[in-house]
Amino acid sequence: MAKVAFLGLGVMGFPMAGHLAAKGHDVAVYNRSPGRAEAWTARHRGRSLPTPREAAKGAEFVFACVGNDDDLRAVCAGPDGAFAGMTPGAILVDHTTVSAKVTRKLAAQAAATGLAFVDAPVSGGQAGAENGQLSIMCGGDPADYARAEPVMAAYARICRLIGPTGAGQLAKMVNQICIAGLMQGLSEALAFGQKAGLDGEKVVEVISQGAAGSWQMANRHKTMLADEFDFGFAVDWMRKDLGICLDTAEEIGARLPVTALVDQFYKDVQLMGGGRNDTSSLIRRLK
Repeated sequence: MAKVAFLGLGVMGFPMAGHLAAKGHDVAVYNRSPGRAEAWTARHRGRSLPTPREAAKGAEFVFACVGNDDDLRAVCAGPDGAFAGMTPGAILVDHTTVSAKVTRKLAAQAAATGLAFVDAPVSGGQAGAENGQLSIMCGGDPADYARAEPVMAAYARICRLIGPTGAGQLAKMVNQICIAGLMQGLSEALAFGQKAGLDGEKVVEVISQGAAGSWQMANRHKTMLADEFDFGFAVDWMRKDLGICLDTAEEIGARLPVTALVDQFYKDVQLMGGGRNDTSSLIRRLK
């Protein structure tokens, strides 16, 4: 069992840190809003610390799952950041979805002080985090990954090293590009079926067993048909992720015409007041 710290107790980090505690790891937690950390310690074995630096002291592994590039910099760097409290040889594992650019900069900063860094964004949503069934795509040194992987196994369905530093974040971009296209297609299909007077449940029961089937169809069609979206992965966060994808595409010379279009559709949902709704609320534009 390892001594670990977990920074960020949102809808993903809260249950992920809980799985680490349930596996017997010695867990210290930090959250920007202290109430979440207090709620976590009331439910799980572990302790809450007031700064990332203090939470990271003596930890073999420090896990981060925060909001964006700026949030990640805030918990890693600076006098109260995790790097300042970590012991040389310790590994910071970042589960946040951020740019590969900030990942590489922070990894270089960590290496300069004798620390290791593994970028490890996740897919599977809140349900995957709660059930310990996340897909984790990693970038970093193979030896560092090999040390961290058994600990990440506490909440992983699958965990793989994709390549060097930044490769995990690039793989997560591939994931989000796929989801954007799939969700728009599913939204159009379900809205079309409703306009045509079909029983959506019956249609999905059939087509989900064929070539059209997907995780999104299996897990979101019922709530989409019922016009229920107060859960899941927020549109605001999806737009943040798609923005990273589009910026990176510009940098590397890749073309993402459908992704750019769906990003604007999500902007429409935000303007409709649905920024905190699940990404499946894309169908609202079509009803």
